[in-house]
Amino acid sequence: MLSIKDTPKNLPASTCRCLRKGGPVPVTELKAIFKRFDTDKDGRLSKHELRNAFASLGSRQPGWRAWRGLKQADRNGDGYISDEELEVLLQYVLKCGYTIK
Repeated sequence: MLSIKDTPKNLPASTCRCLRKGGPVPVTELKAIFKRFDTDKDGRLSKHELRNAFASLGSRQPGWRAWRGLKQADRNGDGYISDEELEVLLQYVLKCGYTIK
């Protein structure tokens, strides 16, 4: 099972990979983690689906993380994260300095 924990704040915001025990996690794997929470298979992530994703990764505040992620990444303001907006969400996740292990 994947979990998430804080990393040192010196992790650059431009990092294109997360770290895990044993080595880096490619961005494609990180995308897959979030996409598997698209429970209604409509090709986009709702706030509820984002909350579930952050909760499963061990976030202590999954509701808040979902709200912030949506605020950062929802460029068209429809209340969902589309495939095009997923890149922005991943940059938010990486900027927060998380490690997946």
